This record gives sequence, C-alpha cells and structure tokens, in this order.
Amino acid sequence: MNNKVIIFDTTLRDGEQSLQSSLNVNNKLEIAFSLERMGIDIIEVGFPISSPGEFESVKTIAKNIKKSRICALARCLKKDIDAAYESLKFSNFYRIHIFIATSPIHIKTKLKSKLSDIICLAVNMVKYAKKYTDDIEFSCEDGGRTPINDLCYIIESVIKAGANTINIPDTVGYTLPNEYGNIIKKIMNSVINIDKAIISVHTHNDLGMATGNAISAIQYGARQVEGTINGLGERAGNCALEEVIMAIHTRKKILNLFTNINHKEIYNTSKIISKICNINIPMNKSIVGSNAFSHSSGIHQDGVLKNRENYEIMTPKFIGLNKSKLNLTSRSGRAAVKHRMKKMGYKSNEYNINKLYSLFLKFADKNGQVFDYNLEHLAFLKKKNEILNYFSLKYFNITSNLKTKSTAFIKIWCGKNLKSDISIGYGPIDALYKVIKKITLLNIKIIKYKLKFQNNNKKKISITLIYNNRKFYGIGIDYDILKSSIISIINALNNIWLSNKVKTKLKKI
Repeated sequence: MNNKVIIFDTTLRDGEQSLQSSLNVNNKLEIAFSLERMGIDIIEVGFPISSPGEFESVKTIAKNIKKSRICALARCLKKDIDAAYESLKFSNFYRIHIFIATSPIHIKTKLKSKLSDIICLAVNMVKYAKKYTDDIEFSCEDGGRTPINDLCYIIESVIKAGANTINIPDTVGYTLPNEYGNIIKKIMNSVINIDKAIISVHTHNDLGMATGNAISAIQYGARQVEGTINGLGERAGNCALEEVIMAIHTRKKILNLFTNINHKEIYNTSKIISKICNINIPMNKSIVGSNAFSHSSGIHQDGVLKNRENYEIMTPKFIGLNKSKLNLTSRSGRAAVKHRMKKMGYKSNEYNINKLYSLFLKFADKNGQVFDYNLEHLAFLKKKNEILNYFSLKYFNITSNLKTKSTAFIKIWCGKNLKSDISIGYGPIDALYKVIKKITLLNIKIIKYKLKFQNNNKKKISITLIYNNRKFYGIGIDYDILKSSIISIINALNNIWLSNKVKTKLKKI
C-alpha cells in the first residue's frame, strides 16, 4: 500500500461556510496561493452552482493555480456537474467532487427517497461526470452514520461507474476514533474493487474527535485526509489539517506515512487565513496557537533551556516559526530570568540575580507578564520613590464627524512640565496618535490595537508600539474608549522612557 497521505484542503469551500460574510475573489486567490506554497495536493475551491460569484471565484483560481490540483463540489445533478466543469476547465488538472447523502436519516427526512434510488442516481451522475474528467471523487454524506453493508454496496457501485476517490465523511462529528477506523477497515476488507480507488476521510469536530478520527482512518488504510487550515468549518469546524500533517511527521516511526507538504509554510499559511477570514486563532490551539511553543512554568523553562526536547516534541522552525518563547511570569524560575538577561546582552556580574529575582516576582504578581524592558528596569533602576510614570494625562478634547477629519487637543504631563498640542487625523485614534507623538517627540509606530469589552462595561485597550526596532506594550481601561486609548499609549510611552533611562545609566557606568 502507498504510504503517501494525500492532503485535500477544503478551507475555501467547507471552511468558508462558517464565515459571517463571503470572501471576495482576491481573498480566495490569496488563500489558494498560500495553500499552493504549502504544498497542498488538492484544493477544493468552491461550489460553482451555488452563485455566479462562486462560479467566478472557482474559475479565477483554476486559471491561476498551477501546482495543486483544483477541485469543485457538485450535487448528484447534471447542472451542478456542468457548472463544476465549466469553472474548472481552465486548470491544468482538476477534480469533480460529487456527493449525496447515504445515511437512513438523511435519505428519509432530507432527500425523501430510498437507498436503491440514491445508488442509481449516484452511479448515473458519476458516469455523467466521466465525460469531463477521469478524476472523480464521490462522497457518501453522513457516511459515519450509514450502515456498513449499505456503505460498501454504494462504494462498490460508484467505483464500478468510474469514481477513483471515495470519501467517507463523518459529517456531524458523531463517530469515535475506534468506530471510524473500523468503518475504513471493513470497507478495505469488504469492497471487492476497492483497489481501484483511494479512500478519503472528511471529519468534523462536534465531539472534538476530528483529528483523532482522521489519524485512526489512515492507520486502517485511508490515504487522503480532507480538512481545513485552523480547523475552520461548519459548527465546531473540520479536521485541522496542520494537526494531521504534524502528527504524521512527528509520529512517522509508528504511522510509517508521509505527506508532500512544505512544513515551513504551515505557520505563515495559518496566519494568512486567520487574517483574511477575520477569525482569531485560539492561543492554546495546537501547532499554530501563540502558546503552542511558549513555556511559562519555571520547571518547564528550566527543562527547555537544558534540552528543548524535554518539553517540545517538534521544533517551531519546522513549521516556519523563528523560535520558542519563554514567557516571564510569576511562575518562571531564576534560570529563565538569567537566560533572558543573557539574551539581552547582560553579563551575570553586571547585576545581582537574587535581588533581581525577588523584585521580578513582586512585579510579576502585580502586573502579569514581564517584558524585557521591565526586566532591565528592575535590574538597574528599581529604587524607593523612583518615578515610574514620566508621562501622564491631564486633559483631552476630540472632535470628530463624518464630513471632516478628526481633531485632537491634549495636555500631557512630561515629568514636571505640562505640554499641550493639537493634531488632525483620519479618525480620532489617528489624531490622538499624531498629537501624542508631537508632544513627546518619540518616533513611535502603532502596530497593534485591540479593544475588549469588560463585564463592568469598561473598555480595555491593549496596544503594541514599535520604538527603535523594539516592541513596547501598554494597557488602558476606562468607560470612555478614547480615554482608554490615550492611557494605553501613555503607559507604553512610560515603558519606553524607563528603557531609555536604563540605557543612559549604563552608558555612564
């Protein structure tokens, strides 16, 4: 049996169904290009019959993607199959994906038909699609809840008619891994012409079993896995392809399987799709979440510093990430603090690690995560009655309407000096940003602005600034969103001021 697992991506079809608004052609093309760079074997790009816009999207992608095989979905209807062909025919190589429900509940209540008629229709439509291409995939919708004997009979019939990929979808995420694996095993052992087709699996995550079911299926002989990047999809989503791909790679000695994926494109593709689809990746999401290669516990950090493999079963560089992160929190140990100081260029004889660690714990308990500039401040500046907030807000006034640009007037304490100025911008936040830059004379650039509504109706603004190629963070909380924004920027500026003060002091030593 071939040990290669074909990766079939349906982010642009099944994944898009979960979005609040449809993607435009350019968005879809950008995603398709990222999937192509990642080495996806087959990209299911849409359901052409569903709308004129969908048809044009499939057509555009078919014209532009050259390395991955392009696929379009069709019901067991001639008009669907015709539309799929007309949109796909511009591709160098393409697949028509035909589906119909096969479970008793779907046949009775949705299709209002009977099994014999469903099989007859499926066979005729596979034969009809053969006039357009030899690459035909047939899906038994709700295959996970279809009696195994019925399933085997349908599969045998459509393979005989010309289908060369048979997909067994767990459409509602109902099966458990051992059940799903046994379905594949029985198909492999019972369908007499199964050697003429590849078994594919399409799993959903309603019970959190999507990846487990897919892995179980390939252990029993399935050789194509269908899913989406980041697990996008109907309801709880599809199988997350990055999880399956990395499971195959990481456990290759047991699975004895491989893919043709360019692993170093996984993280970049995930970020592109998250941004275009406007769906954030959960921080604890496996493989691509921001915490996937982060370590906060002191025990874990010490272990990783001594040998990465103590707590990491894969390398971040392998999926396109630069490195692991050791988040400094109250749970971090001396080893992590000392390591971070060394990474910043400080020698152990330049500061007192015991004193620093004691101050670090107190600061971390109060503030949460500790950043590099916080650590520098604690190591070199921390004294009683020390000024921490050089900048503070005195007054602001903002005017903004639909017809004109926004104007921001603000007064800020800069040490003992009260300074004020006015600026015009494209919206109130832009105006505020410009006037604060003008007053403080700091060449800052906002790269991230995040709003979160709290339970007491206060607005929390988290902001990230770049100053001298270094990131600085600030948080502002208030009932007024504009005041929250100002406070967050000023807090970040105070961190910059302290950082500059550290550098000034060290130059004098």
